[in-house]
Amino acid sequence: MKNVRWIFVVVLLLSLTAFIDKNQPTSGLSVGNIAPNFTLRRYNSEETTDLKALRGKYVLLNFWASYDADSRVKNALLSHEMENLSQCVTMVSVSFDEYASIFDETIKQDQIENAYCMVDTSGEASSLFDLYHLNKGFKNYLLDEKGQIIATNITAKELSQYLK
Repeated sequence: MKNVRWIFVVVLLLSLTAFIDKNQPTSGLSVGNIAPNFTLRRYNSEETTDLKALRGKYVLLNFWASYDADSRVKNALLSHEMENLSQCVTMVSVSFDEYASIFDETIKQDQIENAYCMVDTSGEASSLFDLYHLNKGFKNYLLDEKGQIIATNITAKELSQYLK
């Protein structure tokens, strides 16, 4: 009788997992979702940026930190690519460095000239960090005019190709 119960439990679990789409993430944001809104103060400015205010144009939303080499390189490459694409898309670059001085130095070293460059000094404790599910790594999102995510984790080369 114990074996029959055990077999029943295994069959039940296997049948439940058959209905999970393996290609869809089980958590976080994905293509088709509307990007959650947030407001942050711009780098070297008292102005704030509200993500909803950028609706009506394409937005590349990029999350990074100077201590994460991969995300920092991606941010620099995307920022420099934006020089050629600024009329097509607006880049919002958000760093999660806990010290503004480190962020400032990184921006200077990487030669980033972005009007929408921001830092959230709450770091990984930030509500924005949680809102965008960045605990599994920094990401970027390409948003359409309505704020809908149309691509994730794109490279500078893919961005150019995507917008042409």
